[in-house]
Amino acid sequence: MASSSLLTLAASLALLSLFTLSTCFDPTAINYSTSAVALNWNMGSATWYGSPTGAGADDNGGGCGFKNVNLPPFNSMTSCGNHNLFKGGKGCGSCYLVKCTGHPACSGSPSHITIADLCDGGICLDAPYHFDMAGTAFGSMAYPGRANDLRHAGRLAIDFARVPCQYPGRTISFHVEQGSNPNYLAVLIEYEDGEGDLNMVEIMESNSRNWVQMKESWGAIYRLDTNRPLHAPFSIQMTDDKNRKLVARNVIPVNWRPNTFYRSVVQYS
Repeated sequence: MASSSLLTLAASLALLSLFTLSTCFDPTAINYSTSAVALNWNMGSATWYGSPTGAGADDNGGGCGFKNVNLPPFNSMTSCGNHNLFKGGKGCGSCYLVKCTGHPACSGSPSHITIADLCDGGICLDAPYHFDMAGTAFGSMAYPGRANDLRHAGRLAIDFARVPCQYPGRTISFHVEQGSNPNYLAVLIEYEDGEGDLNMVEIMESNSRNWVQMKESWGAIYRLDTNRPLHAPFSIQMTDDKNRKLVARNVIPVNWRPNTFYRSVVQYS
């Protein structure tokens, strides 16, 4: 009887510990080096630009069209990618783990970064894969207190691995770009979970049942040009490079305005 009670108590404590762990779990602090079974590490090179503790681009944006990359969820952990990483804009928003070991200030621990801009020409053509990182991102590969030492090193050899993006608590967002009007709609797409690049973006008007393919304008911005007024609300269908389709229905409302974010209720799982 006593042994049975002890077993029951042990099981209860184990269950309680699971609940305690779940309340402390922070989905934004996932360590991909330990949570992933196997990562495909590759060799590349890295430099940095902009303010030592900044987000890279002076406008806190970049060639992908993202806004305020100095703020969450990007938190200045962004990078320009050369053509093999930027992929003509399809690499915008791709997530990578990066780490360095060849300098005394390198911690060897991976940092999570997002491609937000294009590095074109010069040093970006010297290696098959080159990351020109924001100062904050570059310094994050260092031991605590040694970020400046690492930044003074200039160019580094690094290891990198593609990983799924994760934006806990966020759904896919659509920003109607400045200059959009009744006959022209340009939309920036942000915060897609997963590791698939978008292969196609389509739009459906409220007075139609047909999907119309949008043109890739630049970066992560897609547009539709017409010779007639468009009929809102608009639904947007995204297809990634794994042929997974996701529809944000009526995500852009009737009374849409340029320079405005509209958040969907959908996300790649």
